[in-house]
Amino acid sequence: MPSTFPGMNPYLEHPAFWSSFHTRLLVAIADTLAPQLLPNYYIDVETRIYQDQDEDEVLVGIPDATVLSANLSNPVNVEVQPDTGSTLTQKRPQSITLPMPITVKERYLEVREFGTDTVITVIEVLSPKNKQKGKGRTTYEKKRALILSSFSHLIEIDLLRGNLPMTMMGKLLSTDYRIVVSRSSQRPKADLYGFNLPEPIPSFPLPLKLEDEEVTVDLQTIFDGVCERSGYNQRIDYQQPIPSPALSQAEQQWVDELLAPIRSGDR
Repeated sequence: MPSTFPGMNPYLEHPAFWSSFHTRLLVAIADTLAPQLLPNYYIDVETRIYQDQDEDEVLVGIPDATVLSANLSNPVNVEVQPDTGSTLTQKRPQSITLPMPITVKERYLEVREFGTDTVITVIEVLSPKNKQKGKGRTTYEKKRALILSSFSHLIEIDLLRGNLPMTMMGKLLSTDYRIVVSRSSQRPKADLYGFNLPEPIPSFPLPLKLEDEEVTVDLQTIFDGVCERSGYNQRIDYQQPIPSPALSQAEQQWVDELLAPIRSGDR
């Protein structure tokens, strides 16, 4: 069953769904583009790994560490020594949590040239850790800067409403979602495809070497295929509110009208 929404489904931004959706979407993009890139190029799923121990950030897709909270109502343990009759008071230790580094793995796509293995285009689908202030954003920004200073093209897909968008300059319209296409030959200029929740996800070009024609990426069709194969529409509880951040009044009204048949049981 395809997605209920005409474009991005904001319920997929919930941590319970995002990690699997992110992986499935990347693989689906790669599988869709691979035949169109032959025989000159191939596309691979790559992994960026770093250590993180920021306590204030949510690690999406990684189980929370067990936290043993102190129980202040625990009674004092009293031991009576049979030989002397004296009473010794022994306090129970408090349970604490120590900061532990967690290995974070973030996947992205690389289009490479056959024969030379040169990275022609990098495709990033941003995760919450990329946008939240902290190690994840810093790590991604460094990788982004390296790509932008290279001869590789960059496609940056932001399907998350939360947190600050990645840095870009100009008179920008405020939108819920963004797709950036940065061709190495046109930097610092780039193309921004901004769209909002009620709108379909726009298609965008995949730049290759100058002598080769760009490939059009129909991301909405790829997205719909992921939702249908993964059964997200059946797994999501549409009786629940949309994950934060809060929608505007107009968008909330639009969502309520869209989901009214489902919430009333007329699905």
